[in-house]
Amino acid sequence: MKLRVLYFARLREALGVAEENLELPAGIDTAGALVDWLRARGGVWAEQLGPEKAYRTAVNQDLAGPQTPLNDGDEVALFPPVTGG
Repeated sequence: MKLRVLYFARLREALGVAEENLELPAGIDTAGALVDWLRARGGVWAEQLGPEKAYRTAVNQDLAGPQTPLNDGDEVALFPPVTGG
């Protein structure tokens, strides 16, 4: 499965990448599995995408949870939560 993954704000800065086109291995078929797979890169990836860090996931511009299914050609965005005032 091929995906386009976008990184925003502090994630883009910390990871040093704004977007990637990825081909996922078999079994990576949910938003949570994708994040786990990215975290397994280690280093800053494990730090920034760790469970203690606050970030949101969207699939095709809709907020997504860990169980949200992924399909070939999807766009996944990872970004910090936004607060307003």
